[in-house]
Amino acid sequence: MRAIREKRLIEFTYKSSAVRIAEPHDYNIQNGIERLLAFQLSENRTHTERGWRDLHLADIRNLRVLEQRFAGSRGDSNQKHRNWDVLFARVS
Repeated sequence: MRAIREKRLIEFTYKSSAVRIAEPHDYNIQNGIERLLAFQLSENRTHTERGWRDLHLADIRNLRVLEQRFAGSRGDSNQKHRNWDVLFARVS
């Protein structure tokens, strides 16, 4: 939640894939699963495009909050914020 509150980039591995860098936007629960909605900035073997990722927290490893900040909410029509069952934090 610190990364969302402070609008800091995060670095992590997901499902044993390459390291990813992303903007964390929503930390939530949906259908009983803790999730992170993030805008991925880095490219890797599986996802070669930047864009929104709905990530299961249980599959995130080696999470680091980076010093680099991002502007905040992307506020575009493609933003993927949803109505979650429980919302712990959302970037403003």
